[in-house]
Amino acid sequence: MKYDYDVIIIGAGMAGMYMLHKLREVGLSAKVFEAGHDVGGTWYWNRYPGARVDIESQEYSFSFSAELEEEWVWTERYASQPEILRYLNHVADRFDLRRDIQFNARVKSAHYDAANQLWRVDTENGDSVHARFCVSATGCLSVPNEPNFKGQERFAGPTYHTGRWPHEGVDLSGKRVAVIGTGSSSIQSITEIAGQVRQLYVFQRTPNFSVPAHNGPANPEVRKNWLANRAENRMAQRQTLGGFLSSVPNEQKAVETGDNERRKIYEERWAEGGFAILGAFADQSANPDANALVAQFAAEKIREIVRDPKVAEKLTPKSYPFGAKRLCVDTGYYQNFNRPNVELIDLNDTPLDTITEKGVATSEKEYEVDAIIFAIGFDAMTGALTRMDIKGREGRTLVDSWAEGPKTYLGLMVSGFPNLFTITGPGSPSVLSNMVVSIEQHVEWLADLFVFMRDNMMVEIEPTAHAQEFWVEHVNEVSNYTVYNYANSWYLGANIPGKPRVFMPYAGGVGAYRDLCAAVAANAYMGFKLKPAEPPA
Repeated sequence: MKYDYDVIIIGAGMAGMYMLHKLREVGLSAKVFEAGHDVGGTWYWNRYPGARVDIESQEYSFSFSAELEEEWVWTERYASQPEILRYLNHVADRFDLRRDIQFNARVKSAHYDAANQLWRVDTENGDSVHARFCVSATGCLSVPNEPNFKGQERFAGPTYHTGRWPHEGVDLSGKRVAVIGTGSSSIQSITEIAGQVRQLYVFQRTPNFSVPAHNGPANPEVRKNWLANRAENRMAQRQTLGGFLSSVPNEQKAVETGDNERRKIYEERWAEGGFAILGAFADQSANPDANALVAQFAAEKIREIVRDPKVAEKLTPKSYPFGAKRLCVDTGYYQNFNRPNVELIDLNDTPLDTITEKGVATSEKEYEVDAIIFAIGFDAMTGALTRMDIKGREGRTLVDSWAEGPKTYLGLMVSGFPNLFTITGPGSPSVLSNMVVSIEQHVEWLADLFVFMRDNMMVEIEPTAHAQEFWVEHVNEVSNYTVYNYANSWYLGANIPGKPRVFMPYAGGVGAYRDLCAAVAANAYMGFKLKPAEPPA
């Protein structure tokens, strides 16, 4: 049976864009289906106030082209969503990517034809194409967690979700606004709008640890030094734990360090900003006693910033370790609670009862507002995949295969679904890492695989059930050495009712994971079954 393309790519965010570019480079034909009107993925959809990256700009960028790095100049230390989207549009223009991308084309289904070793991919628009390989580049944070609050349909004013913010923007000046949720998108939104609105009510169920970004204009000297040592910097990124240089841990152990020296190291990392504090000591992500020390330091910082001791207490996490949930990076979040027009409502003290026509009612009182913002996150890592009708061998659905939680081999493939690939899928470092570094590693590994299969006349690849089970056990084993399992986070799907509680990303680190993937490839793609083409009749 003839096919239309070598590869169908689902999604035109960073992963889909680079996958397309790399496939062209190795001489394979590809088509990208994208639900949005243009490129950008996460940075196309997420336009809420204050949205910006939490990794320094020069590190959160493609490394595959030295010329691209030379010509693009970032304006801020931590780039905002509009600037990142401009960058991705520049990449699309520079490498002429749009000619192989079909926009406004949401994929409805992807079914495997085992007899012909082909994937049939259908869009909601009625397009139907066949390809040898199907690559999902749908992103880990692309499907919003839908609000499901009692009475929400009764509210007379506008409601907004941070994951689906209107592209034309929203003017909240002088309005009374409720924000439900205090995760990363909420923290960024609150910081942006608190000075604009008449009254801001922040409804918090679980406080998050947040650290200062110390954002500002990009330092020309940082850029100069980065480019002068570009090759070394990029290599170092790929061998770190998180894929960014400030994640390199101090080799000292917190529990073996004196109080004064330990405090000095915390202060230095806090002053550096961003994720630097995650690497303050080598033992803080695994040893509960060491973790308690950095959590105590963060709590002291909150109390220093927030003038009302009662509010500071409510903003301080106590039910999970430091870093067990995604650490938030802010540009003045806690300072907002010193404003007279900002009020924190702790839903543990007064649970949210219902949304009313006029606002939000807790067990204690009703808060009248003009607009409600739902900042309640995403169906992370699996949501975009399970919302498509994906069927593998014998019509088995991906939803059924993942009924007890996602199972993959290397986060790249699923047993029973030949020639289907999941860039930064569950079981890979993905959301625990600099996503660009992880995306590039997956794309390059896949491109090498496709060339290997073409050159050796292989038509099908699939992980063995044994290799997949081994990998799932390994992912769980590694996470058990960390503090991650001690929080009800979206890493475990805890924010989605009914979703299996499984720790989804690989916590072994970007460098170790890269070495494992390289070893698998070097050993004739160990753990995979490869099927050769049938000889001509």
